[in-house]
Amino acid sequence: MTAQLALSFYLWQMKNGYFLFLFLFFPIFVLAQDYGEDSLILFEGDSLPTYGIPLKEVVVFQPLGFKDREELNRYLILRRRVLRVYPYAKLAAERLTVLNERLDQIDSKRGKKKYMKRLEDFVYEEFEDELKKLSKSQGRILIRLVHRQTGSTTFELVKKLRNGWKAFFYQTTASLFSLSLKEEYNPFEVLEDYLIEDILQRAFADQYLIEQPPAVEYDLNALYQNWKAKE
Repeated sequence: MTAQLALSFYLWQMKNGYFLFLFLFFPIFVLAQDYGEDSLILFEGDSLPTYGIPLKEVVVFQPLGFKDREELNRYLILRRRVLRVYPYAKLAAERLTVLNERLDQIDSKRGKKKYMKRLEDFVYEEFEDELKKLSKSQGRILIRLVHRQTGSTTFELVKKLRNGWKAFFYQTTASLFSLSLKEEYNPFEVLEDYLIEDILQRAFADQYLIEQPPAVEYDLNALYQNWKAKE
């Protein structure tokens, strides 16, 4: 019986050792193969032959550290809010580009004013119900993300596209809800903005969100080192 167990154990070692051997050294076997001319891959615009299949670029993120579960929960709540409102900021930047192009084609001041009024009515009809569902915290994030994507605060955009009175009226209304249309996005100075930038870049890498180039590009590693130095 003991001899049978010993034999079984020996066979098991041989079997699993074989698979372990293949697992560890299979890449070496592959690289050691003699590649013929047919196995070379030529890429358009590149005169150099390349062996193998090109892989996608892998983005490595710095690990985030949380002091306790409560801090982790705050980050997850912020992440949920950012993922919810970013598409609106992205859309605002896209519409602003189209709007500016259209306004450049209108010569008269009266024509521009009429076009803006028509556009405002359209935006209200299209987004009013959705935007009303945003919480105050989501609204604050949206204001800062609009600045990230366009390079202008919401107050500046309203003042430019409508008039100073409209901008003042909207700012006063926003202040009743403890919001400011003048808020800027500053991930180097505001911790929450840094966390928002981290959330966005991870979401882009994971393809949870479709990336739109912001008005200012941010190096996440530089931001990480900046905040690490402040700790």
